[in-house]
Amino acid sequence: MAAKSQKDIRESLMAQLREKGADVSHFEGLIDDYVEYFRMVKKMKADIKKRGLSYTAMSAAGKEYEKDNPNVKLLHQYTRTMLAILKELGRTTDKVAEEDIER
Repeated sequence: MAAKSQKDIRESLMAQLREKGADVSHFEGLIDDYVEYFRMVKKMKADIKKRGLSYTAMSAAGKEYEKDNPNVKLLHQYTRTMLAILKELGRTTDKVAEEDIER
């Protein structure tokens, strides 16, 4: 299965809102937030893949040291927030619209 784009995800979630008759500003805003988190998570994953869980940094005194990649911690926080948004939207695997199942 090919990776979904931000546009695909937004369209899918909006279609599900319309199907529920819940396509109101509040929920549309949550979908926009979800898509933004999705975009940032992709960037964090790319950074972790590139630099790893930790990387070499330079101190103010000019000494090299190993530094934890902050994206590892942030990735967990962002994905948890994404799950909370889906929960707020009432989206779970047992409530997927037929349109998405047929894809």
